[in-house]
Parts: sequence; C-alpha cells; structure tokens
Amino acid sequence: MELRIAQSDLEDLQAIQEYYKEQDVPHIGDDFVAAILEHCEMLQIHPDAGRVVPEFNLDHICELIHAPFRVVYLRQAKEVVLIRVWRSERQLELPENET
Repeated sequence: MELRIAQSDLEDLQAIQEYYKEQDVPHIGDDFVAAILEHCEMLQIHPDAGRVVPEFNLDHICELIHAPFRVVYLRQAKEVVLIRVWRSERQLELPENET
C-alpha cells in the first residue's frame, strides 16, 4: 500500500519544527517529525493499525497517536494519505476537500 503525505500534513510538520525552533530547541522538532514519519511508515503494511477518529466516526478517517500528537489519515483502497498532525488536546476539524 502506498503512503502519501498531503500538503496539509506537510504544513503541520513544518509548523511543529518551527515551534520548537522558536523555543530554541530545533532538534526536538526535527526529532518529533522524524519519529512521526517513521511511526507512520507501518501504515503501508498495517493500514488498519490506527483507530477511527472519534470526532468523525467514519471508517476511512483514522489516527495514530504519537504523543503528544495525533496523526490523522485517510485509509483508501490502494493508499494511506496522511492529512493532519495535531496536538492531542486539540479539537479536530478537517478542511472540506479532505473528506
């Protein structure tokens, strides 16, 4: 199964790096991003590993927890698309074109 990263997810990952850079600990942001991406690689083999996002309760919108982040992805027939990375405490909202 193919793993794809949506533009919205790339922007979230860049925002994580930028936040930690502003806190004068850029290596922490880099480490988080690398660890998140490495964690998500397993979705290529195990696309059902995550849980359905409770806020949406739709079978194709799932998440992996990579504390303190939630990695939201779309599970599709031949690919998994990473669409958002948010802090766990944040309420989820998807852009209209992502559903």
